[in-house]
Amino acid sequence: MMEEEQKLVKGGTNLEGSEAKLELTVDEVVEEYVGSLGFSQLVHVLLVSLAWIFDAQSTLVTIFSDAQPSAWRCKSGFCNNSSSSSSTGSVCELVPGTWEWVGGHTSSIIAEWNLICDRRFLAAVPASVYFLGSLIGSGVYGHLSDTWLGRKRSVQLSCILTSITAFATSLSPNIWTYAFFRFTNGFARSGIGICCLVLTTESVGRKWRGQVGQYGFFFFTIGFLTLPLVAYPTRTHWRSLYKLLSLLPLAYSVLILPLVSESPRWLLIRGRTKEALQVLDRFARLNGKQKLPTNLTLTNPSGSSNVAPCTTSEGGERTPNNKENLWTTKWAAIRMVTVMLAGFGVGFVYYGVQLNVENLNFNLYVSVALNALMEIPAVVIGTFLLGFTNRRLLLSVSSYIAAVSSILCTFFSHRGKTSKVHSNHGGSWAQLIIEAIGFMGASTTFDILYIYCVELFPTNVRNFAVSMLRQAIMLGASVAPLLVVLGRLSPSLSFFVFGAFSISSGVLSLWLPETRNAPLYETLKQQEEEEKHNWVSHNDCALELGQ
Repeated sequence: MMEEEQKLVKGGTNLEGSEAKLELTVDEVVEEYVGSLGFSQLVHVLLVSLAWIFDAQSTLVTIFSDAQPSAWRCKSGFCNNSSSSSSTGSVCELVPGTWEWVGGHTSSIIAEWNLICDRRFLAAVPASVYFLGSLIGSGVYGHLSDTWLGRKRSVQLSCILTSITAFATSLSPNIWTYAFFRFTNGFARSGIGICCLVLTTESVGRKWRGQVGQYGFFFFTIGFLTLPLVAYPTRTHWRSLYKLLSLLPLAYSVLILPLVSESPRWLLIRGRTKEALQVLDRFARLNGKQKLPTNLTLTNPSGSSNVAPCTTSEGGERTPNNKENLWTTKWAAIRMVTVMLAGFGVGFVYYGVQLNVENLNFNLYVSVALNALMEIPAVVIGTFLLGFTNRRLLLSVSSYIAAVSSILCTFFSHRGKTSKVHSNHGGSWAQLIIEAIGFMGASTTFDILYIYCVELFPTNVRNFAVSMLRQAIMLGASVAPLLVVLGRLSPSLSFFVFGAFSISSGVLSLWLPETRNAPLYETLKQQEEEEKHNWVSHNDCALELGQ
């Protein structure tokens, strides 16, 4: 009863005959009037999460477009002494023009531009710079989506630029132009993941945040799983693959994204309270709830000493003077550095293992399809466990599973993978299964770390924090292609390094606070005071129990 009274007439006057103002936080409105997760929010989450499909396809397309061809053959009348048992090393000793790739010279960039022998490490450049582009783009999109552009328009911009740069990539005349366009494509797509994740989780109640965040990764899995289906018909023309993939994000940004609402939390901290209430009211009505009370106002962080003040423009719109900075707030900076260090290892392993499938000596399409399928149990298990398991424990355990599996793969690896005319894709089924289990662990770690990061930081820096995590993940991913190229010479080395990085990420997660069932705070100062209060209360309770 006291709580209800405190919510009424906060800082205002209640004149006789007038209706008292009811001030609530966004969390309280969602829980009490909108519904923690209703039909409208499910549709919202579904429409936003579709963009993850293009994010996956754009990121993992190089598994096929940059793959080393599995077989070569001698041209008629040439190199007869080097027949079907010839290795890639033998190709380096042959005279150019005396042999050819079985799939044709347009099957991949390696075949078209002869990125073998002394040029083999050039094949890693496009994938590495792609992730470097994502690293830079994450910071840019994180800033834009937290400030004037917002979550929704950042996703739209990212999808349009992804489409343009993917099509431009298909027109590349040489490896350096190709690498440049892969860099721009990485920059363009970097806004999809971070903004979609925040846009979906900020629309639901605290109980469903973890599960809703996982839904996005499920659509990433769909993008991963459909990639072999798109790549197989274009297996002899890598340029056609890029052209096909460029159509989807453009269609999405024009036809579907306009149906999505902006985050009410972002609208609130930007001083656009009326629009935030309209979004919440729309959610409530579509959920079959009553219209929001006419006397309801949202508790603006500016109304409390916990947050930065607002100024009023000439037009009457309240604009936040957000002087809080994540890097100058000690506790937040330490937390961010820890998350980023863990993220570096997670990104290195998650993307590296996917790119490393060619070193399994299995049919590439089968290997990729199996890895993609393993994302499904990773998402399902993660979604289920997030409902009742501590984030920190789940993150560390999944990291250790990935580590153990990667290290076990070293016992099934062999050196000097050959590239024969009649290639043997049988490989070791034990290695393939162990690698798939390890990838499932890496995928679970990847998904949970994003959810964890969303809950570790308040609204006014949340997108920036997620973008910093994204940068760390992309930095780790940018190093992974170099290890994949080395893995063509020594697969056991690549798997061992992946295992070591997985262990380090799991250990680092132990230094982060638990966030399960914790509220989403609006500002750094508010979160610092609330967490300090909760910590003191927890210690007092522990002392009382001890007595």
